[in-house]
Amino acid sequence: MSGGYSDLTIWVVIILLGIGTFLIRWSFLGALGNRDLPQWFMRMLRYTPVAVLPALVAPLVMWPAATGGQPDPARLSAAAVTVAVGVLTKNIILAILGGAITLFGMLYVLG
Repeated sequence: MSGGYSDLTIWVVIILLGIGTFLIRWSFLGALGNRDLPQWFMRMLRYTPVAVLPALVAPLVMWPAATGGQPDPARLSAAAVTVAVGVLTKNIILAILGGAITLFGMLYVLG
């Protein structure tokens, strides 16, 4: 038993989630693979990574687990440097490096 749930319940949930994930992916690749999608849909689809990445990163910057959910200057400054370098250089590698160097530098300086 894991956390009050039977092994059968856990396996059923895992299998159902696997089937659901497969069907979501198949809906785009299998069902729509040979068709041309409308231009407006393709234009909107281009913005998906731009929307998903900040949604994944923002909680880690604003409420990091390392500080008990409290914002700290090291992560906020690293995020600001990452955005600034990315906007100024249009180079994602430099932006990531700038943010990483800032984060580790600030963590070292602030102790």
